[in-house]
Amino acid sequence: MIITEGLTKRFGDVTAVDGLTLDIGRGEIFGFLGPNGAGKTTTIKLLTGLLRPTSGRAWIGGVDVQAEPRKARRLLGLVPDQPYVYPLLTGKEFLRFVGDLYEEDLAHQKRRIPELLEMFELDKVGDELVESYSHGMRQKLVLASVLLHRPEVIFLDEPMVGLDPKSARLAKDIFTSMAAKGVTIFMCTHVLEIAERLCGRMGIVQRGKLELVGTVQELRTLAGSEGPLEDVFLSLTGGTEYRDMLKYTLPLSLRFL
Repeated sequence: MIITEGLTKRFGDVTAVDGLTLDIGRGEIFGFLGPNGAGKTTTIKLLTGLLRPTSGRAWIGGVDVQAEPRKARRLLGLVPDQPYVYPLLTGKEFLRFVGDLYEEDLAHQKRRIPELLEMFELDKVGDELVESYSHGMRQKLVLASVLLHRPEVIFLDEPMVGLDPKSARLAKDIFTSMAAKGVTIFMCTHVLEIAERLCGRMGIVQRGKLELVGTVQELRTLAGSEGPLEDVFLSLTGGTEYRDMLKYTLPLSLRFL
């Protein structure tokens, strides 16, 4: 459902994504992990047609993202790290707007929108302007809008940011259920516990280059660690040096508190 070949994006002298080659199957939850500035968000923008690559190609459901962008976008949904919504629309109006963009049948919208608002506990504020919503409420509204048009591939960029524990659990259950029905999910997250629980495979990217791909167990084998994913990630990305430094510097700094 997601294929890339040599996907590259440069901004001047900076290579944000460097020759990315991936093959992600239907119904797979794929975790895309890396430190800040590794190129994760840029990759999502390339795969969703928000940026044009410097070189290389990408396909969503067999559709070339650059050659047929509109057709590709009909197959996908995007939950960005910042929930961009139109503040002077109500929650219901925003969902109607998204439904119309994707040319969803009006009967489907009238049935599904109240269900989604209730699912995310937004039904009591559905007629209020989005500008009055908190960050978490806006994030839930964006999640609802993605579910409205029934995408085959969903891109998630830190999807749990701003969600309360109940909503985060609901979102995880929804992602698992959708994957079981054949929806492919590409997830960027710094919350490694979520990645370990949800993702069948993961890719680790550093400085724009995909370094490793595998299941949690395969990554544990490469790292020579049977610990939690956090330890494995730090070992594979060199973060253990920072952790070891803290063992010495943190107790020293505490003396001055």
